[in-house]
Amino acid sequence: MTSPVGEAFFGRKIPFLKLLAARAEHREKGRAVVSIEVRHELTNSWKFAHGGVLLTLLDVAMGSAARTTDGHAAGIVTVSLTVNFIRPCSGLLRAEGRVLRSGRSLVFCEGEVRDASGEVQAKGIGTFRLKKREAD
Repeated sequence: MTSPVGEAFFGRKIPFLKLLAARAEHREKGRAVVSIEVRHELTNSWKFAHGGVLLTLLDVAMGSAARTTDGHAAGIVTVSLTVNFIRPCSGLLRAEGRVLRSGRSLVFCEGEVRDASGEVQAKGIGTFRLKKREAD
């Protein structure tokens, strides 16, 4: 069962994800899955998912996976994100983010967006910085 991506999933309130109606599907150490149903407002002029939607899904999935590497971190910040768009897509899209390597402050991740049939629509690689909590 999925639920809206919210503070419990990502660790912070992100109004943009509510606007997109992103759904939290799964999260475990080093891995996270987020989905979205593409609706008219999220399409480009060719009526396919806008590239920014796929990029956002990858950012959220990989960022959430990165956050699982340090339960004491205050959050994460995207340092770099590269996305390759493989084909135009619509309908249900699911992004999976996976941690490749994590250090004290930087986490390196990869991710994929797949459609309902499981076909890869986009691939990404990203670097995320863990934000440490301020001393009390």
